[in-house]
Amino acid sequence: MTQLAETPEPPYYAVIFASIKIEEDQGYAETSARMIELAKKQPGFIGMDSARVDVGVTVSYWQDLASIKQWKQNAEHQVAQAFGREQWYSRYKIRIAKVELEYGN
Repeated sequence: MTQLAETPEPPYYAVIFASIKIEEDQGYAETSARMIELAKKQPGFIGMDSARVDVGVTVSYWQDLASIKQWKQNAEHQVAQAFGREQWYSRYKIRIAKVELEYGN
C-alpha cells in the first residue's frame, strides 16, 4: 500500500495484527491479497495499513466491535486464520483498540 487508510472522525476501532512469519510462503501472498479484498467488502470495514520487514504489522479499521466480530466469523477468513496458526506464523498477537484521537497530515 502506498497511501495511508482514510479514516472517519473518531471514535472507531483498530485491530492490530502483529506477526512473525516463517520463511516459506506456502500460499501466504495469495491468501493475504484475498483477505484484503474480502475485508473491503465486509460491513463496517473502514481501511487498512500494513508493513512487513522482520515483524509484520497490519492495522485494520472498523466502525464498531460488532463489525470486527463479524469479520472474525467470516468462513473464508476462518480458513485463513487456521493456515496462519498452522503454517505461516511462528508467533502472532491481535490487539483491538478504540481510536479516540487522530491527527496528522
